[in-house]
Amino acid sequence: MGRYTGPKARVNRRLGFMVFENAGAIRAAEKKEYPPGMSQRRRKVSNYGLALTEKQKIKYFYGLRETQLRRYFGIAKRTKGNTSANLMILCERRLDNVIRRAGFAQTRPQARQGVVHAHFQVNGKTVTRPSYSVRPGDVITLRNRPNLKEIYRERMTNKAGEDVSWVSVDADEMKAIVTTLPTNDDVSLRVDVGSVVAFMSR
Repeated sequence: MGRYTGPKARVNRRLGFMVFENAGAIRAAEKKEYPPGMSQRRRKVSNYGLALTEKQKIKYFYGLRETQLRRYFGIAKRTKGNTSANLMILCERRLDNVIRRAGFAQTRPQARQGVVHAHFQVNGKTVTRPSYSVRPGDVITLRNRPNLKEIYRERMTNKAGEDVSWVSVDADEMKAIVTTLPTNDDVSLRVDVGSVVAFMSR
């Protein structure tokens, strides 16, 4: 699941949510605003099916494999506080997600690719793991290569970023600083996490 290469619009239609943000997938999903395979009679979705759909939203949105999501779930359970909130905060702290929200990339798969190709540094050290968990005080910058700065400056000019209260972005210096840990209100994905936690606790 970490790198999904199938039809993205089909996933958007099945989940009823634009988990893939690239323009082609959004346009294709808008042409058919019903789930795939709907030529047949619809069946009532069970609670199990609803919870599974919510879990799939998290996996596709953040680019997680089942084992990664299970690992996050285990950490969230052991961490003090609400398990649902802890789980989503762990997902938000992923380096590829922070890069996307800061505006260095237009989609999370694009941000993931940039990390894997060693385009980014954290506190001056090159990081190639998209799952790297950021901490307050971390400074995310590009490697000192003119071609990379030109590419990413254009992306940031297109305003692909979002308003993120816990990340300070300096577009001129091409850097992002993690000021605090995100809270549950800062989570970018709206999903019924409670049903996912209940589903994974079985």
